[in-house]
Amino acid sequence: MHKHHAIAAALLLIAQAVHANGKAAAPNAVAYIGWPQDGSTVAAGKPFRVWFGLRNMGVAPKGVDYPNTGHHHLLIDTDLPPLDHEIPSDRNHLHFGAGETETMIELPPGRHTLQLLMGDDRHMPHDPPVYSKRISITVR
Repeated sequence: MHKHHAIAAALLLIAQAVHANGKAAAPNAVAYIGWPQDGSTVAAGKPFRVWFGLRNMGVAPKGVDYPNTGHHHLLIDTDLPPLDHEIPSDRNHLHFGAGETETMIELPPGRHTLQLLMGDDRHMPHDPPVYSKRISITVR
């Protein structure tokens, strides 16, 4: 009987761990930054457009639980956050929970990095996580 209790407890822990991850994403889903391109230079002192690309997956606002969908998060000058936690919301992690596929941002002069990370209806990275290549731009 004790063996069965141990197995049941282990299965419960596995179920809780799985639930902590984001919703499933198609393994062939691809996020990318359509503009600016890696190595681009943008003008300082005014906002510039960033547009988000996504293939083999749909965009849905936060709170909408529909299979193989999510919303964009733009990471500015930061590494990917832990992929088993909710995506932070701060000046380095911009959320686009209404389903936006582009934005206007202004950055100070210098070199910056941009990267997209998809989040599910609860701002959790998907399983497997869907993120773009990190690009570098110069604001001058």
